[in-house]
Amino acid sequence: MKVLFKGIAICIALFTVVCSIFLLEGYRNERSYDTAIDHWEYIQSNQLDLQFSKDQLALLDGWIEEGVNSPASERPLGVTTEWIKFELPQLKGDSNAILFDKIYGQHIKIRIDETTVYESNRTINFETNSILIPLSQSDSSKTMYVGMTTDSRIGIQKLIKIGDYQELNKGFIRGNITDFIVGSALIFIALVMIICTIFLNYENLAIWLSLCSVLLSSGVIVLTYSSFTYWLFEDYGKWFVTLFDLSLFILLPAFTLFFEKTFGVGYHALIRKCRKFQIGYSIFCVAFMIVNELASNKLYDLYKIASMDILGILMIVQFVVLIVTALIYGIKGNKDAIIFSAGFIIFAILGVGELIMFFSKGTYYDLYLWKWGVVSFLTALIVILGRRFAENHEQVVEYSKQLEVFNNDLQRSEKMEIISELAASVAHEVRNPLQVTRGFLQLLAEKQENSDKVYLNMALEELDRASGIITDFLTFAKPEVGNVTTLDILEEFIHIEGILVPMANLQGGKITVHVPNNLFITGNSSKFKQAFVNIIKNSIEALHDEGDIQVWAYVEKDQVYIHIKDNGEGMDQAVLERLGEPYFSNKTKGTGLGLMVTFRIIEVMNGKITFRSEKGVGTEVTIRFPAAKKPEGTSEIILLKPTS
Repeated sequence: MKVLFKGIAICIALFTVVCSIFLLEGYRNERSYDTAIDHWEYIQSNQLDLQFSKDQLALLDGWIEEGVNSPASERPLGVTTEWIKFELPQLKGDSNAILFDKIYGQHIKIRIDETTVYESNRTINFETNSILIPLSQSDSSKTMYVGMTTDSRIGIQKLIKIGDYQELNKGFIRGNITDFIVGSALIFIALVMIICTIFLNYENLAIWLSLCSVLLSSGVIVLTYSSFTYWLFEDYGKWFVTLFDLSLFILLPAFTLFFEKTFGVGYHALIRKCRKFQIGYSIFCVAFMIVNELASNKLYDLYKIASMDILGILMIVQFVVLIVTALIYGIKGNKDAIIFSAGFIIFAILGVGELIMFFSKGTYYDLYLWKWGVVSFLTALIVILGRRFAENHEQVVEYSKQLEVFNNDLQRSEKMEIISELAASVAHEVRNPLQVTRGFLQLLAEKQENSDKVYLNMALEELDRASGIITDFLTFAKPEVGNVTTLDILEEFIHIEGILVPMANLQGGKITVHVPNNLFITGNSSKFKQAFVNIIKNSIEALHDEGDIQVWAYVEKDQVYIHIKDNGEGMDQAVLERLGEPYFSNKTKGTGLGLMVTFRIIEVMNGKITFRSEKGVGTEVTIRFPAAKKPEGTSEIILLKPTS
């Protein structure tokens, strides 16, 4: 049933994730424009200036026509500036706008004829822009010029959309809000988890904080990779770039720490060594970033090699090491490793697929599917952490159960100790006057020939019963096994059966014994018989008409198991829990000492006894002792046939 519920929960979670992906990606691709410009003219050079007028641009030679179906190649070496021009279509009404979904450049200037309608000059190394500019009907058929300068990607690679301002604005937000939602959600989850650390003990703190760091850094990376964030908070662009780099530096060590705390240090402590190296390299990158900032970004090329190229290689090596280690653990049956591998495979499939598209389309391809791989992977990590806490909870529950059993055993031991001390101090003192009294009553009974003799015999019977109770007391007070020998179970049960079969026949029941040869334990023969006579006698007294008692024994893993099963009246759970307590008995004339003595004898002989019973069905008693070796010179005993 638990497996079924887990399967249903996983299916619901996967269905929710898939629906969310399709819903959010549907928003991205929803049409919200009236007209699209799919071709334009461009010119590139390192001699161009964004301050050129319309006339200066018109005099330039070398304008080249391009479009989304035949985009320009990557920026030629040395080219830092590009101008694009195209003619606006006929506009209707005054609520018009033009949307550039993706335009690459750090300094961008947009003019309609000679009028500047937009200008942005970034000092940060992030060249992806999304620009929405309102238009009026008077701008119809005019020429729009877009100038861009950059040290990286440059130009326009997507449709230029024209339509109603409100519709374009909503479409623009819907198409870009996915990254904002995913990144913000991951950051929010991480912050909530950080707040919850105050409720954690030290043992779980490292793995919890490492997952918090992975979630937080992943969320920041998703958020700061999106151009929508820079459009929404343009004044904080420099901080976003810095946060992106810092998140990359935190992600790798935190991720490896989580893996280490979950699966161990790995072969020859390889995972731990990787984590220590990553911490050192991340500290180096942070120091390099600070030096580059102090040097007014003059060391950016070297910093880019250290923080992107080398770090990318380290990420690939790390993921290979972790996935190989996880697969090894998974093959060995580690469920957490299987979950980790499944999440990583989803992430790898999406990541590799996007890399193929990236290399096939060139550097102007913007990665966007990778974030869903990150979400899937992080989901797997959260599941692993949840399983870890569930296991801890199960351990706590199991510990609580063991503690309850221990407390019950302790209370029982204390009661037994009190009874033992009482029995040792009183039994001998009471027994002597009882024996004297019985002797005189017996003499009187022999001389009596009238009806008084009946009463004297009853008094003798009650004295004998009192003497039996005192004997039980003494047995409990002195639980030493006495003369310890190697006992043959079959031989012992031959004698026990001979004693109890007549009693069973009087109750209308039968005893069936199946005990094989060569079952040996260490103990005292008389104590062993006393214990099993008490148990089987209780079974006989619980029988109804045509009752049956079955006794069988076997050896398993160096333990001799003896089962006694009857189809008598049985007991409910409340009675089972109190078996062996002093003075507890569910029989009318019972004292509660017989079974208590039986428990003590079995305990002293290093055995254990358990009861299983159901009201109206019967009771089964299982006793196990450590097996002993067959003594030398012992002859074989023929297997005892069932006797009724």
